[in-house]
Amino acid sequence: MWGLAASVVALLLLISVVTPRSRGSELPLTEFTDALNNGTVQTAVVSFQNNTAAISGVLDDGREYRTRTVAADPLITLTALQASGVNVTYAQASRISALTVISALLTLALIGGLIVLLLRGRQGGGTDAASQFGKSKAAVIAEGQIKQTFADVAGCDEAKQDLQEVVEFLRHPERYHQLGARIPHGVLLVGPPGSGKTLLAKAVAGEAKVPYYSISGSDFVEMFVGVGAARVRDLFEQARKSAPCIVFIDEIDAVGRKRGVSLQGGNDEREQTLNQLLVEMDGFGSGQEVIILAATNRPDVLDAALLRPGRFDRQVVVDAPDVRGREMVLRIHARKKPLDASVDLALVARRTAGMVGADLENLLNEAALLAAREGRTRITGRDVDEARDRVLMGPERRSLVVREADRKVTAYHEVGHALAAQLLPHADKAHKLTIVPRGRSLGSALYTPEDRMHHTRAALLDLICVALAGHAAEDVATGHVTTGAANDFQKATSIARRMVTEWGMSGAGQLALAQDSSNYLGFGPQPSNYSDHTAQTIDLETALILNSQYARAHALLTEHAHVLHRLTDELMVRESLSGDDVRTVLAGGLLPELEAPPVSGGDGPAPSGELTPGPA
Repeated sequence: MWGLAASVVALLLLISVVTPRSRGSELPLTEFTDALNNGTVQTAVVSFQNNTAAISGVLDDGREYRTRTVAADPLITLTALQASGVNVTYAQASRISALTVISALLTLALIGGLIVLLLRGRQGGGTDAASQFGKSKAAVIAEGQIKQTFADVAGCDEAKQDLQEVVEFLRHPERYHQLGARIPHGVLLVGPPGSGKTLLAKAVAGEAKVPYYSISGSDFVEMFVGVGAARVRDLFEQARKSAPCIVFIDEIDAVGRKRGVSLQGGNDEREQTLNQLLVEMDGFGSGQEVIILAATNRPDVLDAALLRPGRFDRQVVVDAPDVRGREMVLRIHARKKPLDASVDLALVARRTAGMVGADLENLLNEAALLAAREGRTRITGRDVDEARDRVLMGPERRSLVVREADRKVTAYHEVGHALAAQLLPHADKAHKLTIVPRGRSLGSALYTPEDRMHHTRAALLDLICVALAGHAAEDVATGHVTTGAANDFQKATSIARRMVTEWGMSGAGQLALAQDSSNYLGFGPQPSNYSDHTAQTIDLETALILNSQYARAHALLTEHAHVLHRLTDELMVRESLSGDDVRTVLAGGLLPELEAPPVSGGDGPAPSGELTPGPA
C-alpha cells in the first residue's frame, strides 16, 4: 500500500518536472515596443489565441522576455517584427494538456486518501502501519523463556513470600476458584530505585512459567489525546487472550498520579489514560487469570482510585536489604566472579549499609574491572575496598597538586570526624579515613553504620555532633576554620530540622510541621501549614540543637587534643588510616611502621575549583 503511494508520488513529481513552463521574465508592452523601435530585439516567438498574441524571445543583451498584446495591433504585427530585422518564429498556442489535469486530480486524490488513512489509524480501526500508533508498546516474553526465579532474588524474603501466592494462583487457579477466593487483580511493588522490583516481577513470571508483558508507564502517554487510552485497551486485550499471564507496568507513577492537580486541567492525555486503566482493571472477572504487577518508588503520589480494593489491592514493600540480605545479594552477584580468599562478603555487607541490590552489583562489577586493569585473574579484598571507595566518592586523584597546609587542614578535619565518632557512645564508628583526593573532596571518613529501624534522640544528637566535629577540629588545632565543612553543615541542619518539624524531639513540641508537597504545582513559594511565629520557633530550635552539638564537639576534641594531633601526624604520613588504627592510637598504642612511603601530593599551588574536604 505505502509502496504504491510512493510510486504515484514519484510519477507526479516527474510529470511536474517535464511539463513545459514559460521562460523569461514578464516585459511590459511599452518597454517591448521601445526595444523593437531601437532594434534591440533579437528573436521573437509569436503565437495567437483568440484575439491575443503571446510573444517571447531574447533581447540583444541576452535577457529572455515574454509579453502579450492584441493580435490586431499594427505596431507589433509579423510584418513590423520582420521589418525591424527580428528573427520571427510562429508557434501554436499552448493548451492545458490532459496529462496536466490528470496529474493534478491524482495529487488531490492521493492527499485525500492519506488523510483518511491517518484518521482511521487515530481511531484504532486500521490494520496497516498508520493504525500501529495506538497499539501497545509492551515487550512480550513468551511462556517459559524467563530464566529468573526466586533463587535469583535475595534480600526481600517477605516480598517473595507475598508473591508466592500469586505464583500458586497462576499455576493452580482452579484450587482458588472452587473456594470462591478472589485473587488480587493488581500487586503494587513499592521500594527505592534499584531495590529489585523489576527483577522480582520477572522472577514471579519465571516461577509461574506464564507469558510476561512488560511496559513502562511513560510508554502510554503521548502528545495526542486518546493515544494512551488506546494503548491501554490494546494491552489488556492482548493479556486476556494470553491468560494466564502477568502484565508488569514499571514506573506507574508516570501515568497514575493523582487527578485534579495537572497544570492542563482535568482533560489532559495522562488523566484519560489513567481513567482507561481504571476501567480495564475493573473489567477483570474473578475467572480471568491475569495479574497486574506495577512498580513505583513514589506511592504517595498515586491516585486513590488506583489503590482501592479490586484494582491494586495489595502493596508489597521491596525495601533496601539488611546486613543479612546484602550478604545474600553479594553472593548471588558473585556466582560468576572468581573471588580471592581475602574477600569477606560478610564484612563487605556490614560496610555497605543503605545500599540496594543495584549498588551491590555495581560494587562487585567495579571490583572486577579493577582486578582486570591490574592484570589479576581473581578479585581480591583490596579490589573490593577500592571499588567501594570509588562508588561512594569517585576515583582517586593523586595527580592533583595540593599544598601542604591544605593537606594538614584536611587531615585535622577528617580525624576530627573519626575521633568524635569513636568517643561518642551512639555514633557509628569509622573504619577508614583518608586524605587522598577523590571526586570533589580532598579527604573523607568512611563508617560502618548499624542497621537501625528507629533512631533515638541521643543517636541523632551524636550523629549531628560527629558531622560538626570536622569543623570544630580545625578550630581546636589551628585556631581558624575553612570552607570545608559546607556539606557537613547541610547534613547536620537537615537532621536537626527534621527533629523539630517531624519527630517531635525539640522544645517546639510534638507537632508534625513538615510541608506536604504532593499537591504542590511548583509556582511560587510553597504555602506553609503553620504561622510565622511557629516558623521562627522552628528556626530557633534548629539553631539551638546545632550550636549545642558544635559546642559539645569542640569541648570533646579539646579534651583529647593530644590524640587529635597524633592521629593527624600519622594520617599525614600514611595518607590513610583504618578504624583499628584510630582505636590503637586512642588507647596509647603504636602503629606498625610503613614498609614503603606512599606517593604524596607534595607542595604546590592551591587546587583550583571548589574542592572541599568531604563529609563524614
